[in-house]
Parts: sequence; structure tokens; C-alpha cells
Amino acid sequence: MAEEEGVSQPPPADSLCLASVTQPYPRSPKSLRKPGADSLKYSQGQLSCWLEELEKESKRTEAHMASLKKRQANLTTSAETMEQQVRERFEAMRLALEKEEQAVLDSLEQEHRENSSRMTRLLHDWNQHLKLVRKHISTVRTLQEGGAESQQRVSPADFSCHKKQDAAELAIKLNDEKFQKLMKVLGKISKDLQVQLQKKSLLLDSTEVVIDRTASHRKIKVTSSGRGLYISPDDSSAPSHPLQFDQTCCALGLPAISSGQCYWEVDVHCCPSWAVGVAYGSLHRKGQDKSTKLGRNRLSWSLEFRDGRLMAWHNDRHLALSVRAAPDKVGVFVNYHKGRVAFYDADAMKMLQDFSASCTTAFERAHHQFTEPVFPAFRFFKAKDRQPVPDHMEICCLGL
Repeated sequence: MAEEEGVSQPPPADSLCLASVTQPYPRSPKSLRKPGADSLKYSQGQLSCWLEELEKESKRTEAHMASLKKRQANLTTSAETMEQQVRERFEAMRLALEKEEQAVLDSLEQEHRENSSRMTRLLHDWNQHLKLVRKHISTVRTLQEGGAESQQRVSPADFSCHKKQDAAELAIKLNDEKFQKLMKVLGKISKDLQVQLQKKSLLLDSTEVVIDRTASHRKIKVTSSGRGLYISPDDSSAPSHPLQFDQTCCALGLPAISSGQCYWEVDVHCCPSWAVGVAYGSLHRKGQDKSTKLGRNRLSWSLEFRDGRLMAWHNDRHLALSVRAAPDKVGVFVNYHKGRVAFYDADAMKMLQDFSASCTTAFERAHHQFTEPVFPAFRFFKAKDRQPVPDHMEICCLGL
């Protein structure tokens, strides 16, 4: 009623008290007391239970930390032990090389001493001969000065001292032919050692690869070891399987690679035309179009030798490789997580082609990473002439 008549009402007492207090900064929410906090009370049983659980957690944490510290110490000890063993192996190699080097140098020094000794004796003989000749020269000059009476006391035979050159003299020399053979042998050892040292990291990822008979063309026969495969004109006894290639002469191997790094080698020197690589399991098996052929689709990568040319294939694009001759052994390296496939001449340890996210322009943006497991893959080509020995490939045994 008073409000309707325009008379103002006094503010509540609480608001007057608050208005009279000046707050320079608002209070932090963390400093505000939770409503009813004073009313929260816990029983001794609850507190004891919580304390027991926290003490257990503290002990468990301390035990786990002690375990981690022990593992850390073991890691350090193991690393030091491994490093020491590596040093010992390389030191043994150095000692072996130094021992062989010293043996070769000793052999050369011995040969030098023997020839030098023979040369010294030969020089001594010729020096004696020279003295005798000079003596005769002196005698002849004396006779010339002495007249006829003194000449009657000597005969021409006294001055016959011609010494012939012995053929054995020519044999006194270092054996250059043997030395050249030695240098060739040392060169080959050095090259092989370099190849093995380069290959060591790949061999650590060596994988036991075998042929999957259920994923091979009917004419491809597999040896009992599972590592050899060859073409047989007779396929009547070969059992059929839905995963077999029915027209393209291909075979897949095992295991499926879905993680990590793998390396294997294939001996192809008994095969005039071949393709080696990797493929997804989803590679088409039926028919003879590009979807079934290694490197002619997005599902496979291959190194191929055909008609005297070495080529790398992927996604129906190829790159001709400049090499003096086709490799006798092909090394295949797969890094699954990086989406990388690399091909090597396994004997020379020379990289032939590297498929990766940063590959050549011929394959730019054609491949970045794997999307499913990949399998070792092989392909034979039809021979133009009938071969006396069937085409043959062999997966090398790299067991250490």
C-alpha cells in the first residue's frame, strides 16, 4: 500500500551491513567455505580405513619405485656389459687383422732378406772376379813394360778370366706375380668385410621366409624346405586352392608382415626373368590383368628383371635401374611402420631401389604407409625358349 503511494521502503538490515564493507578484491572460490563443512564428521572407523588404504598405497608405490630403480640399474649394467662385449668382438677382429697384417709383412720381409742375401753373395762373387781382372790388367801392363824376356814366363791361359752371367741372377727378385695375387685376395677380403659390416644391421632383422603353397600358382612347385620354388610344366597333380593364382605365375610367402622390420634374400641367378617384392594379401589372384601382377597396381611393390633390363615397379609405374648386370641375390628390407620397401644387390650390398614416403619422382605420392599386412612375393615370366633346366628361385637361409 505504501509502495503504491510512492513511499520508499528501507533496505534490509543485511544489505546495509554488506554495503558498509568495502571489498577491494573478490574472494577466491577456494577460500570460500563449503556450506555445511562444519557439519561433516567422520567416524573413527572410516578414518582408520582410509589411513590403512593410504599406507598400503604408499608402500605399494615405494615398492614399485624400488623395482623401477632396480630395473634402471640393471639397464645400465646390461648396457655396459653389451658395450664391453661389442668392444671385445671388434678388438678381436682388430687383433686378427693386425696378426694377419704382421704375417704378410713378415713374409715380404723374409722374401726380401733371402733375395738380398743372394744378391750380396752374387755381388761378392763379381767383386772377386773384378779383383782378378784388375790383377791381370796390372800383370799385362807390367809385361808391356818388361819386354820380351818377361813375356816368355806367362801364357795366354793365365789371362783367361771371362765370367759369364748366371741365369740364376735373373731369378733374384721379389715375386711380383705372387704379390699381385696377394693384393687381389686382400681386396676381395676387404670388400667382403665391408659388405658384411654394411649388412650387419639388416641381418639383425633377418626373417625366416617360406613359400605359401596355398597362395602359389599350380605350376609353381615348392621344395621340401619351403624355400625353393621352380616352374613345372606338369600341374595335374597340384591341388587347387581358392587363394591360388590361376593365370599369373606368382607366389606369396610367409610370414605376413604387420609390424617392425624384416629382411630376407632371394637367390635368382638360376632364373633368366623374375620379379621379387612384397604385396598385400588383398592382391587379386584370378585372371591375368594388372591387378594380379606384381608392381602393376597399388597393392604390390617389386624389383623385376626381364629382357635384360632391371626395373622397379609400383602402381603400374616403373623406373629403369642403371646396373652393369642383374644381381644374383636380391635383398628385400621392409620397415612396416615407416611404409618402406628397399631392394639391394645382396652380394655387393648396393641399394637398387627404395620405396618410401620420400621416394623418386617416378613414384611421388604413390605410397606413404602400409594399410594392411604385406607378404613376400615372387613371379616367374614365360620363357621365350624352352629351358633345359626349369626356372628356379631360392630364399636364402640367413640363420645366424
